[in-house]
Amino acid sequence: MLMTQICLLILIAAMGQFDPTKSLKMMAVVAFCIAIFSASQDIVLDAFRREYLTDEELGLGTGIWMNAWRFGMFASTGTAFLLADSIGYPAVHLVLSLMMSLGIITTLLVSEPDTGVRVPQTLQETVIGPFREFFGRGGAWWVLAFILLYKIGDNMAGAMNIPFILKMGFSKQEYFVIVKGIGMLALFGGAFLGGIVMIRLGIANSLWFFGILQAVSTAGFALLVIFGKNQALLTGIVAFEFLATGLGQAAYASYMAVQTNKRFTATQYAMMTSLMAIPGTAAAAVTGYMVEFLGWTGFYTACALAALPGMLLLLRVAPWGSSNEDIDANMRPGA
Repeated sequence: MLMTQICLLILIAAMGQFDPTKSLKMMAVVAFCIAIFSASQDIVLDAFRREYLTDEELGLGTGIWMNAWRFGMFASTGTAFLLADSIGYPAVHLVLSLMMSLGIITTLLVSEPDTGVRVPQTLQETVIGPFREFFGRGGAWWVLAFILLYKIGDNMAGAMNIPFILKMGFSKQEYFVIVKGIGMLALFGGAFLGGIVMIRLGIANSLWFFGILQAVSTAGFALLVIFGKNQALLTGIVAFEFLATGLGQAAYASYMAVQTNKRFTATQYAMMTSLMAIPGTAAAAVTGYMVEFLGWTGFYTACALAALPGMLLLLRVAPWGSSNEDIDANMRPGA
């Protein structure tokens, strides 16, 4: 954590000191390095969360973690926009880089989690060990299939929500207020509420319940086609959809955390989160054709039905009533 944060502090400050008309290649190199260290920091922080929290604390901890991440994103983006005109981009980048000092101070104050397991000792154990351990489990491929499919319908619908809302006659101002305002608040609330609910229901039951809510909220957009432009209806649909998304993301992230072996948390979590990004990217490529062929009502109905394969996989990877320990043990060798 400390290494990535120090590197980001330096790189973000350096980014603002280049003139894009004269040093575009150097800016590209710095931007590439920022992306590398930013992604590395995310994975290390995810691994820290998994090692620091118990299985019972993962649900609420993940919800709080996700909201803190979003708050940081909004705070930094808002600061950049507010200050850019008054102090210029070089100074803005210096301000943003100094924000990394909050992370550095926090890293220096927290202790290394005690996992109670032996850390990898050789390069082979570090690089090959995480994959050998994961794919040596009885249900590894079931887990990967679930990660790929659980949120595919939600991702497909999300890729076309902006064009759909504008197509229905809403203005960009209405979109911004409803989606970026009310929708984001619902997303924050969903992630936090999901963490609280998981304490009561557990991760397995939450995945079932939140998965159903995601599918229903996706189908809700078809109501706008039936009833036409209606601000109150759009507000309700967007709030419900973002709330369900936040709930689903909290359970989804907690499930992936449980599936990591504490000897290899960072590498295995990186593998799963990389897979998680594939459906959204691949699905976005065909959503436009789907709308043209199916129409908006058929498209959102198809997105809701696309949740079924992921839900059916829950029968294998997280049956209803399973405890967090059962989910973990169900995927181990011999299960």
